[in-house]
Amino acid sequence: MFSKWKYLFYIHDSIYAIKKQIKNERRKQNLSEKNIKLVIAEKPSVAQSIAKVIGADKREDGYLEGNGYIVSWCVGHLVELASPEFYDEKYEKWRYEDLPILPSEWNYQIAEATRKQFGILKKLMEREDVTGLVEATDAGREGELIFRLVYDQAKCKKPFERLWISSMEDQAISDGFFHLKNGREYDDLYRAALCRERADWIVGMNATRLFLTDTNRRRTAVKPMAVFLFRQVFKKSLSREYNRSGRKVTYYIGCNFFMNSIDKKTWYVYN
Repeated sequence: MFSKWKYLFYIHDSIYAIKKQIKNERRKQNLSEKNIKLVIAEKPSVAQSIAKVIGADKREDGYLEGNGYIVSWCVGHLVELASPEFYDEKYEKWRYEDLPILPSEWNYQIAEATRKQFGILKKLMEREDVTGLVEATDAGREGELIFRLVYDQAKCKKPFERLWISSMEDQAISDGFFHLKNGREYDDLYRAALCRERADWIVGMNATRLFLTDTNRRRTAVKPMAVFLFRQVFKKSLSREYNRSGRKVTYYIGCNFFMNSIDKKTWYVYN
């Protein structure tokens, strides 16, 4: 009789232990689901490589999810410096007298072609189950700028870590996630990227307008007109100008230069 009751108590304790173990496992699963990390890469191809390694295999619109991670991407520069006419409507018309254009405060705008992807990233950052981010853009100044501008434009305040790798091999990605760094350790790199970006804007926007408006002002007879293209930032400016004026870009002339002074009365440009 005693052995029978002992056997029943043993079964009861075993069932209780199994139920407790299942409950703990479910609690751990729910906890992991409520502590998801959002990984932001620079390009879709990079995001797919990372997602494969960390187990985010469920494909959604603009991101991949799974194993406690969401992996999405930026498609290059989602956020860019505002054009001159954003600061003042008078800059819509290119005039020599309005130069130089020197913003007292810098404004940014979301690139129209990638507005949808920015919206996806912003919603992912705002998800309650996303408790932190992993900055997985390219390891360098430009990659740092791309992530930070999206992070700031989305007004995200969640902590982020930095994935700093130079190879997209599976082992390199795995090692990189094992050695994630505090994202704030790269604040100086971000500041350097901002300085470079804004310097490009000042030189590009002003010098492009200077050469085009000054050429028109002096009625030079050079045809086709030689356009001095200094940096990549000129491309959009030139495109807008030539679409507006009907001129055709026939060739570009590259040259080294130093901008010694920007002043409304005197411009010093040395080749």
